[in-house]
Amino acid sequence: MSEIILSTENLTKKFGSKVAVDHVSISIKRGAIYGLIGMNGAGKTTIMKMLSGMIRPNEGTFDYSGLGSNLHESYKRIGALIEAPAIYPNLSATDNLRVKALAYGINDPKYLQDKLNLVGLGDVGKKKAGKFSLGMKQRLGIALALVGDPDFLLLDEPINGLDPQGIVEVREMLTELNKKKGVTILISSHILEELSKIATDYGIISEGKLIEQITREELLGKCRDKIKIKTKDTSAIVTILDANGFNDYSVIDSETIYVYDRISEIAQLNLAIAKEGILLDSIGVDSSDLEEYFLKTAVTDNKGGDVQ
Repeated sequence: MSEIILSTENLTKKFGSKVAVDHVSISIKRGAIYGLIGMNGAGKTTIMKMLSGMIRPNEGTFDYSGLGSNLHESYKRIGALIEAPAIYPNLSATDNLRVKALAYGINDPKYLQDKLNLVGLGDVGKKKAGKFSLGMKQRLGIALALVGDPDFLLLDEPINGLDPQGIVEVREMLTELNKKKGVTILISSHILEELSKIATDYGIISEGKLIEQITREELLGKCRDKIKIKTKDTSAIVTILDANGFNDYSVIDSETIYVYDRISEIAQLNLAIAKEGILLDSIGVDSSDLEEYFLKTAVTDNKGGDVQ
């Protein structure tokens, strides 16, 4: 069983009378890329601010297991990019990195250049960061988060403002950090298609509450093409499936069955059910990706809204 590197218990943050984060309990395994999904205002950034020590929770606790004997020690092993990158606009990319590196006791020009190369800013020279595009500032923010070679990264919308090529490069960089360096990553993004390409686990947040935690494997199981059967008599349907050689199916609840194999034979299956005189509420092929699953899960819970 994988070691839990971060756990929160009933994490809560209020701003006046508004509850921004409502008793959230999550767990993240060492080596995971954990995607935090939620609409704008759901509480994702507030969670990350609490986990990085930027703000304090009103209730609840969190613990970085294995990163240090206490939170102060743990924070030394954490890198973060939350909201806008904290850069000095009148300094170059190298000098921005140097300021943070010196705080870690690092004074190595090659080390700084390697970080800039990693995020695609190796050739910006002495150009002041204040004149960077939004995408370049995001890259610099990621480079700053990597100073000190953290074991855990908190990244809030890290691909915001990047062009398609930049998104691919950042995705590959994060994958490499995770697989080759063993860096655990907590990442939020409203570009769910991109998130689905790298995340190993997901937490769905709605109105400050954790709606669901789900692994990549569980998500793929729920998002793969399938025959969806709605009926009041699932036991009778199971008997028919077994009798007709359908082996890959799941009884989801008292009225729903998913059939994953022989999807093209839906008409024959429907006929076999009709011959037994069993009434169906519905039968059809169902498929969804991460965004559709999110909409079904979080938006249904939230009674509507736009994905952010």
